[in-house]
Amino acid sequence: MSFGNWDSFYTDIKTGIQVLASWISDCRFQIEDCRVVFEPVNLKSTIFNLQFRCYPSAMPIVAVVPQPNSPVEVREVPTPELEPNSGLLEVELSEVCGTDVYLQQGLLREVPYPLVPGHVSIGRLTKIRGELQDVSGELFHEGDRVTFLDVHRTCNACWYCLVAKASTRCPHRKVYGITYGLDDGLCGGWASHVYLKPGTRCIRVDATPETFMAGGCALPTALHAVERAEVRIGDTVLVLGSGPVGINSILMARMSGALRVLCIGAPQSRLEAALQAGASAVLNIETNDEAARLEWVMEQTSGRGADVTIEVAGAAEAVVQAMKFTRDAGRVVVVGQYTDHGTIEFNPHLDLNKKHLDVRGCWGSDFSHFYRGVQMVAEPSRNAAWQEMKLTKFGLSDANEALAKVSSGSVMKALIDPTL
Repeated sequence: MSFGNWDSFYTDIKTGIQVLASWISDCRFQIEDCRVVFEPVNLKSTIFNLQFRCYPSAMPIVAVVPQPNSPVEVREVPTPELEPNSGLLEVELSEVCGTDVYLQQGLLREVPYPLVPGHVSIGRLTKIRGELQDVSGELFHEGDRVTFLDVHRTCNACWYCLVAKASTRCPHRKVYGITYGLDDGLCGGWASHVYLKPGTRCIRVDATPETFMAGGCALPTALHAVERAEVRIGDTVLVLGSGPVGINSILMARMSGALRVLCIGAPQSRLEAALQAGASAVLNIETNDEAARLEWVMEQTSGRGADVTIEVAGAAEAVVQAMKFTRDAGRVVVVGQYTDHGTIEFNPHLDLNKKHLDVRGCWGSDFSHFYRGVQMVAEPSRNAAWQEMKLTKFGLSDANEALAKVSSGSVMKALIDPTL
């Protein structure tokens, strides 16, 4: 385009570009993404030729669950304005786990739809406003590869935080990709970018994105479960469930000193993964009823039952079976009941009190579990199992397929890769 007397026409070049852009149908861009070249048409005149290009917008792309039981949609959203001491993360990988299936199905309470899922992600910091520090007080820089604790705004001031020492029950806590909805900002990992709000706890990651995500959200959950179980050197541990949390529970139990780890689950491909992770023996629930499972456990434990049983199956009946499969005076940890799977009957006398069982719930994880999990997957002497875990990647537009695969158990671990 050519204009006479350009200086008097516009003195603010950015304003000029914005006006020009408004003349072009469906043109969306940011000023910093444009190049402007002034070429004199005639050196003796004041007429200039303005050439500019509009590059594709840097607007983030997200995969959104609009409402319960609705298919995931891909949308463009505005780039967030960074607050002091916040950052923008360019996502490399984000997890698709059982919680995301529940979210899409509307099985979790107090979820603000529309929602961008993805509560555990990894990527690189592309923008920082102010300062972001790690727990050692070292500053993060743009370009650093990090993950972040999905739990945000734990107050460290309420009764649960200060008296009960149970920060996972803090009533003020919010969770990226679960209790932060799209209206709260760019707060889920199924996206090209995530907005790291002030106060978000970031952790530097020295492992590859794939190795870290092989642990994903399952690793800190399993670490918490094994801590709650107080696994001791020489224990026989039974894990009910062979999904990602089950596999990581096997790994954590072995690292904690368990002599043998048994696993009951399905399908067979996941049981093979359990054996690869260090399980001593496995049993397929698809071909063995409850009576056969109990008989198998007793055969494996000299007729006593497991010292510790960790339930990660996500089925109500698995909790009762966990009590039955555990020896007298043993320990049971319930992890898999993250949503309401219904009621189940049991005999308090025979299944619990007479057996002198210690039954403990385990809800989520905190920063200590997440931090230690990151260190584990980065440690060459410890991370072989995560490096070898089979991962299946999906693009943002394939998120519905990813959810279906996770729901059916046909993949070991599903990941969203926004670049696909």
